[in-house]
Amino acid sequence: MKDNEDSLYELQQLQKNSKMEKHLEFAQGVINRMGQNSFLIKGWAVTLVSALFALAANDTNPRFVIIAYFPVVVFWLLDSYYLYQERLFRKVYDHVRLQLIVDYSLSTQNFDKGFPDWAKAAFSKTIVSFYGIIILSLIIVMAFI
Repeated sequence: MKDNEDSLYELQQLQKNSKMEKHLEFAQGVINRMGQNSFLIKGWAVTLVSALFALAANDTNPRFVIIAYFPVVVFWLLDSYYLYQERLFRKVYDHVRLQLIVDYSLSTQNFDKGFPDWAKAAFSKTIVSFYGIIILSLIIVMAFI
């Protein structure tokens, strides 16, 4: 009888661990997608600003450099949003890791503090340095056109 109870307990633990593993995979998948989206946004930002630089140099028209500020700000905000979401899902991942009961929830509602967290993401070292360099290069180009 004792062996049957032990076997049943081990089977339940294996099922729980399997469910937990799957739940963690779901959360990690979302985190990976946020990171990929952030990477793609950075690529688009560099490509678009470079194209506008080329147009400005080709036509010697400084309006293209001025226009380049708009997509840089938009990409900065969008990239910040993805970083903000990635951080929320990292908190979900940590929460799931410590749960006793697997519920397959990926809700970030309990961890979302709104604008202050998003502002921290928008002005994080990596985001500010990347977009700051782009804006600095725009200022330098404008000075020489």
